[in-house]
Amino acid sequence: MRKLKWGLAGCGDIARKRVAPALRDLPEADFVGVVRLHAEGVEAFAREFGARKWYATYMDMLDDPEIEAVYLATPTHIHFMGAALAAQAKKHVLSEKPMARKVPECKFMIDMCRKNNVRLGIAYYRHFYPVVRRMKEILASDEIGRPVLAKMDAFEYFNPAPDDPRHWFVEKETAGGGPMFDFGCHRIEVLIHLLGQVRWVQGQLANVVFRREVEDTGTVEMIFETGAQGVITVTYAAFEARDTFDLYCTDGSIHIPRLNAGEMIVRTREGERSEFHPPHPNLHYPLIEDFTRAVLEGRKPAVDGKKGLAVNRVLSHLY
Repeated sequence: MRKLKWGLAGCGDIARKRVAPALRDLPEADFVGVVRLHAEGVEAFAREFGARKWYATYMDMLDDPEIEAVYLATPTHIHFMGAALAAQAKKHVLSEKPMARKVPECKFMIDMCRKNNVRLGIAYYRHFYPVVRRMKEILASDEIGRPVLAKMDAFEYFNPAPDDPRHWFVEKETAGGGPMFDFGCHRIEVLIHLLGQVRWVQGQLANVVFRREVEDTGTVEMIFETGAQGVITVTYAAFEARDTFDLYCTDGSIHIPRLNAGEMIVRTREGERSEFHPPHPNLHYPLIEDFTRAVLEGRKPAVDGKKGLAVNRVLSHLY
């Protein structure tokens, strides 16, 4: 079997929990090597997840002719330059979300990958949730009619200490923004996937509880080209966690109490039913599988740079 030879940049929380296990376990992937900004621990990480090599610098990894694709599991501010350097080295790029901090950085990533004839993907893994796929099927079937209003809430309490490795999420220069950049972007991608392109955006960003460089709470309101409306509310400051999705249409509705779990309630004029479409145990696995196969098959990945840019356009209007 032809395998895509991968290099991983970053050994943080997501890389350890999801990305490295997926690169190790995916039959079509060959996890060649890993690098991190601070060299300590990189060898132990490589050995733990079965990578054959570890590198002193990112450029050392890009100089390795065995590497064919790079996963950028790095803070947001590094994405655009990491992608550009990888593209110049003729490596395919799968970048963590959000794509970048600003629209021009996204365009730079797209241009560099196109110029060097390599694939570019963005890690919006909720795109691959079975429950999201099922929602798209129901909408296409016209069972619940025309979409009118979508509402998504994503709440968690997040207050990292200054020495916490994840403190960069609340540093504007590094992260680009607060919870809207962190996980609100995922919801924006899902709504675009389901409802189409956005033609109007407004919202509010605030520091309700924490004095930080980035917001701790935010709301974005969108109108799609179809006329449907969408509202996403996020916060780092609420005690009660939420991960809800409610979609109201002309002939019915869909209600998801927890998007990451996959339970779905469908209400139509004929009555109500429950469906259960749980995600893969490793949420990143279907994303990395699709990108790997896209490269091997010579096609575009399901979530490419164009789709990543569409999310950043919404974020740009909001911020």
